[in-house]
Amino acid sequence: MSSEKRHFAIGLMSGTSADGVDAALVSTDGESDIQFHGGLTLGYSEQLRARVLEASQHNVRLDELLRVERELTLHHVKAVKALVTQLGPIAQSAEIVGFHGHTVRHIPNEGLTMQLGNPWLLAERTGFPVVSDFRRHDMARGGQGAPLVSLFHRALFANETEPVVVLNLGGVANVTWLGPNGEIIAGDSGPGCGLLDEWVQEMADLSHDVDGRLALKGKVRDDIVREALGVEFFRKPLPKSADRFDFDHVDVSGLSVEDGAATLCAVTVQAICGAVSRMPKEPAVLWVTGGGVHHPVIMRMLTDRFKIVRSISERGLSPDTLEAECFAWLAVRHQLGLPLTIPETTGCSEPTVGGAFTPIR
Repeated sequence: MSSEKRHFAIGLMSGTSADGVDAALVSTDGESDIQFHGGLTLGYSEQLRARVLEASQHNVRLDELLRVERELTLHHVKAVKALVTQLGPIAQSAEIVGFHGHTVRHIPNEGLTMQLGNPWLLAERTGFPVVSDFRRHDMARGGQGAPLVSLFHRALFANETEPVVVLNLGGVANVTWLGPNGEIIAGDSGPGCGLLDEWVQEMADLSHDVDGRLALKGKVRDDIVREALGVEFFRKPLPKSADRFDFDHVDVSGLSVEDGAATLCAVTVQAICGAVSRMPKEPAVLWVTGGGVHHPVIMRMLTDRFKIVRSISERGLSPDTLEAECFAWLAVRHQLGLPLTIPETTGCSEPTVGGAFTPIR
């Protein structure tokens, strides 16, 4: 591909754990030619993180929501500027920023989703045009609005000769099954690390289960796992997307902090196994990305259940910034008029060019 057809884009992602903003730069033709130029994570202050989590988990006043959105956006501005400082002129050549924002509500069965983030403020403060609001066009066409990473996964694994599954372990886990002839099936499998994060925040006053120290000491309560996986969500075929209330029934409150952590890991992994078991063919490799790749108990449980489990870092990719890189790629696709979602990935009625463009004027 000639360099004239390659577009430079910055992607931004704020995941459900609200640790901070991931920012990354890619250059791409909007298809499977993707080059990665570097990324970073700019952590939230404890105060901002607490306010973002409060807005995500509870109904807060509307004026407070707007103040959180402004502060959150200004933190994204800092992340863009930090990335430009780190990478220099190549980042300054970016044509567009893909700005996902922070999801505070996602209720796909009602066609509802809300991401905090002001694209006009981001564009004015960074000097880059912005693509945002990635989910709602898909949902207007009957889609679940998620997952959005699936077509990106297909672009990254375009040359596989056997079926593979790409597992994204964020707050919610999603899977992308890829066949050797371009086939794709995708959707959310169940909780990722979100329930585990909330558990250790409440019980151990930790942001997450660092290095799996709590779960490593715990024992899995199989009866609780079975009960957790017995609800309707886990019986639905892919594509499907979870809202934040789908897993509120998972109750480990009677357990020690360690047993609760181990049991929540097992819920995550068995839900993944259930989703993958319905795929047309068993994957030759399960590729794992997202923050959960760093959790040794989850990774060990996956290794016990699948033939080959690998981190995408073995392909020279970063599991910590891959979603940000995805939104850079999606922003380029928006500009080129290419679909961000298709019926096989979200259940939308037809291939859909999602996103809204905010120019610099």
